[in-house]
Amino acid sequence: MARLIFCVTNNLIYDQRMARTCSALTEAGHQVLLVGRNYPSWPLPKERVYRQHRLRLLFSKGILFYAEYQVRLLVFLLFKKADVVVSIDLDTIIPVYYAARFKGWKMAFDAHEYFTGQQEITSRPGVFRVWKWIEKKFLPKFRSGYTVSEGISALFKQEYGLGYPVIRNVPHFKAYKPHAFKSNPVVIYRGAVNEARGLKALAEAMKTIPATLLVYGDGNYMAEFQKIIAENNLAGKVVIKGAVLPEELDEATEVADIGLNLVENSGENQYYSLANKFFDMMMHGLPQVTMDYPEYRAVNNRYEVAVLIRDCNPESIASGIRRLMTDKELYDRLAQNCASAAKVYNWEAEKMKLISFYGQFIE
Repeated sequence: MARLIFCVTNNLIYDQRMARTCSALTEAGHQVLLVGRNYPSWPLPKERVYRQHRLRLLFSKGILFYAEYQVRLLVFLLFKKADVVVSIDLDTIIPVYYAARFKGWKMAFDAHEYFTGQQEITSRPGVFRVWKWIEKKFLPKFRSGYTVSEGISALFKQEYGLGYPVIRNVPHFKAYKPHAFKSNPVVIYRGAVNEARGLKALAEAMKTIPATLLVYGDGNYMAEFQKIIAENNLAGKVVIKGAVLPEELDEATEVADIGLNLVENSGENQYYSLANKFFDMMMHGLPQVTMDYPEYRAVNNRYEVAVLIRDCNPESIASGIRRLMTDKELYDRLAQNCASAAKVYNWEAEKMKLISFYGQFIE
């Protein structure tokens, strides 16, 4: 079996996809090390069956963070033993490439998203040019890899001739009881509080909805979102819970009645996204309002688990939530369909593709 090193730029605590990935490959007999970054004030990652290491940095954001991380990760890798090193998205691709070349390792790419299609990158021309240059220079060198949706896989094929298979970001299977209809529901938003997530429109929509919204997560839009809540007198109706551990998020999802998966169509990454929370809420038997984009539409055409909306306007969001608040027959049907879909879209099935990929790649 092989020694595998996976490289990310996050703190390891909230990255459920990497926890599932590294655990599955460890259980398959490989030696796995996951490398991320450390925040001194944050708790240590939960103990796992695989090894974890967080690099200590002087900078926590911006260009200085990325520059420092590239150097520290490269130096760290040069003093390690491995057979395969894996870059998770573009922000680790440079040190992974040079370490693999220097050490004679095999290298692979795990694309959690279409990095240069993110709104926070496409909206800043200078930043976009830098990341696009990195993508064009280094990504074609990673002939082996995989990604999270058919749409992103097709983009890589079109631009670089890369035939990346799809390994979806889905949760472990658990037979949750389908949620029951309530006319006075608790609505949950779980995930990054970032730009392009429809949060301003969501706040405006909540002014017309007789329900409570719980927001679990954090991100670069948090300060602005809090300001919007205050300006619209939504304190108490929109409750920010912040970032919590995965097990706490599962508990919160269990007591919610309607889920939200909102993504503005502001870039190819958003348009072809297939978020883990979409499947998490499905697994919990929780009907949700999500986007009428290709990946979500394809799943919903197979198993109707969500009310699809075309855009992130306040009227569209409010209309979707109201349908689940007022149509008991629809709500109950979606909740029951979630139970059927969960038997197909789960990590126990998806991880077999991952194990097969690395088995063939290593051989």
